Amino acid sequence: MSTVNIGIIGAGAIAPSLCNALAKHPKAKVVADFDLHAGRQAKLCDQFAIAKRPRSLEELLADDEVDAIYVAVPNKFHVPYTLAALAAGKHVIAEKPFAMNLAEARKVKAAVKKSGKVWMLGMNRRYPTAMQKARALVAKGVIGEAYHAKARWQRRWGCPRLQTWFGHKALSGGGCLLDIGVHMLDQTLFIADNFAPVTCSGSVYGKFGHRGQGEGGWGQSDRDPKMTFDVEDFANAHIRLAKGMSVDLDVSWAAHMPTGNVMETIIYGTEGTLWVGQDEAVAGGKETIRLCTRRRQEFVVDLDPKAKVAYPHCDRFTNFVNAILGKEQPCVTIDQALAVQAILDGIYKSSADRREVRIKL
Repeated sequence: MSTVNIGIIGAGAIAPSLCNALAKHPKAKVVADFDLHAGRQAKLCDQFAIAKRPRSLEELLADDEVDAIYVAVPNKFHVPYTLAALAAGKHVIAEKPFAMNLAEARKVKAAVKKSGKVWMLGMNRRYPTAMQKARALVAKGVIGEAYHAKARWQRRWGCPRLQTWFGHKALSGGGCLLDIGVHMLDQTLFIADNFAPVTCSGSVYGKFGHRGQGEGGWGQSDRDPKMTFDVEDFANAHIRLAKGMSVDLDVSWAAHMPTGNVMETIIYGTEGTLWVGQDEAVAGGKETIRLCTRRRQEFVVDLDPKAKVAYPHCDRFTNFVNAILGKEQPCVTIDQALAVQAILDGIYKSSADRREVRIKL
């Protein structure tokens, strides 16, 4: 295969990320887009000179010139469209979250095994340089045994556009936990290289969106009064992993906070601690990494620790194309994605049952 021709399902706010990322890739080309909304489809295709504009999913998947599919649609359709694309012989990269539930996600694993195609979940938070450095430092043993982590992404006033699919459970499956919580959970397990959940205890809350508050302007979907806000805008959890490690997770779309946005993972180790993320109170919100160790009876904070970066391009779509071409291994494996999905399911169940739940993969 000399060039990987990619078709997009969806033309919403996230779709241009693929087009921009692969614009300079010498072996990739976006050749088609399908969206039920003809106006959004035309806008995306015009902006990025995408030639093929099929008006049905079947037409897109039947196109032999399309080698791979990017699934960029509301959460409810991630798995059905992924299964359809795999059945049509296409490689697939899908937006997060993986699925509406673990049972759906398992269907994808079976389909990927049967198809022999490359499948990836687009967990873009794994690719920034700071994240890759953190993973390498933990793998090298710089912080010793990683025994606990704190992860949070908290927006002060950042609900996606109200009266759209984002806040409507039938289409989204959940709220902030599935939208941004999945990123923090995934990047934390990635850095620690521990995707073996044992139990979790969690709570989810809806305190702002239900009252028509908290909108931050995310999303381009048209408003629909029938799209009631019935998902969480705040969530927290305590997760126990194998090897005695634990993770505390806090997520919010809306909350009374001193700063507007905090995104961070802290990994505590026996020989040091890693902080990685973005904080408006630190370096103006720039992505940073800090390593705290103790040397000669003094604590030392390294603001630029040296570590090898496995994916210098720092991009999920480039990794996907290179994996199809056999030049790289996918950064996200299906078993890792299943573990994250199992934890998300467990948090919702724990909140509903008001008890700790055991996680079964």
